[in-house]
This record gives sequence, C-alpha cells and structure tokens, in this order.
Amino acid sequence: MTQVQAGPTGRTARWLLGISGLLAATAVVVVGLVWWQHDWGEPFPTLDSEHLDEQQLALVEVLRHEYEHPGDGPKYAEGVEEAWCADFVSWTMRAAGRPLANPNSGSWRIPGVYTLQEYYQNVGRFTPGDVGYRPRLGDVVLYGPSSPLGQHTNIVLKADGDSITTIGGNEMGSVRVRTIELAETADLVGYGRF
Repeated sequence: MTQVQAGPTGRTARWLLGISGLLAATAVVVVGLVWWQHDWGEPFPTLDSEHLDEQQLALVEVLRHEYEHPGDGPKYAEGVEEAWCADFVSWTMRAAGRPLANPNSGSWRIPGVYTLQEYYQNVGRFTPGDVGYRPRLGDVVLYGPSSPLGQHTNIVLKADGDSITTIGGNEMGSVRVRTIELAETADLVGYGRF
C-alpha cells in the first residue's frame, strides 16, 4: 500500500507559518519606518486676512496656488537644475508683484541663500535672527548651514507665540508648509522683512 501525502507535516507547516509571519511583521516595520521618517508637511494654514495689506494678500494667493499646484525646481529657476529654495522665494515674490533684485546681476531671480541675505542687507530690510524680532507674513527666513534644514530659505505664513509657520520650495523636493519653534531652530540667520 502506498501512502499519499495530504500536505506539509505539522513541523513544516509551523515553519512556513513562522516565516510568513516574520515576513509580514518585517513589511509592517519597514512601511512604518518609511511613514514615520517621511516629512509629509502640513496643510496650508487658515490665515486671518482682515489684518493683511494688499501686498500680503497677493502673496498669500500666489503661495496657496503654488502649495496646491507645486512646480518642480526648474519652474522657479528659469529652467536651471539647482537647489531651488531661494529661486522659489524669488519667483513667488515676483508673481505677487514684489520682485527682488539680484545684487550681482539685477535679475529678479536670486538663486542663492547668501545672495538673498545680501539683497535684504543692501535694501535695509534684513534683521538678524537673534534680536527678538517677531516675524510677520511675507518675511523671508534665512537659515545657515547648521540649521536642521541646512542652508535654506522659506517664507513666513504666520507667527504664533514662539513658533512660525513657513512655506518653502525644495523642502523634501517639493513645496511644503511646516511649523518650527524659533528657540529650538539652530542657525536661524535672520529675516528679510516684507
């Protein structure tokens, strides 16, 4: 008489079940870590337009549009492939009717954070980050290389107590909104006042 095997033995079945469980648990951990580490950004905040002037309202309109329909870096950098945080600031200011002027070329586009700081210093609208200045909507935040964002720049959407909510380009490769605690942000160089 020949025996027909109906399936894996108990030991083999337990082994396969254990391996399947281990693979499923590993997948959950990997997906969880990717989710946890990814900076999804924040929603565009509700802003009290009653206290904003016409130029701030125009800037908010541009920033909201770019948040909802972001472009890639070359859109903001006249087709150039480069780190584009300062390009985003320059592009949105120009689109809102407040063009900047590159101190080196005269162009509306200022592609570098140091040059952006130089522009604000030259026009008398730079305030160092350590003087207790309370930023307002439209101010440009300038960060040094030791900040959590590296050398970077973005735009203030609102200030609330000891935190500011900003919008910036080239944050995790896109346009993002984030809230930071001023006292906990290293190497905040200063602000270009709107």
